[in-house]
Amino acid sequence: MERSERLPAKASKLKDLINYQEGSVVSRTLIDKKAGSATLFAFDERQGLSEHTAPCDAIVEIIEGEAEITVSGTPHHLKEGEIIIMPADKPHALRAIKRFKMLLTMIKA
Repeated sequence: MERSERLPAKASKLKDLINYQEGSVVSRTLIDKKAGSATLFAFDERQGLSEHTAPCDAIVEIIEGEAEITVSGTPHHLKEGEIIIMPADKPHALRAIKRFKMLLTMIKA
């Protein structure tokens, strides 16, 4: 995982902290600690992450756009302002329905 950069202690809009890149998935780590991490992602249209598992629980919050997030074979259509919990060791995948931005919070401890 990339090293997080130090952000100033000021109010920010999450969606303004990351930009889309054509045909790509972009990430920006905000916090990376022993207990967990918080990472912003921006997915361009038709981009996604193939099915995989993670050893810890995670929360995805959609901050812009629309995504299909599949957890243990069940697809979920999420829009701005909605969240989903992805349990540890359960297969999950993400796909942009429309380009979208999300905050991924992983809880390790």
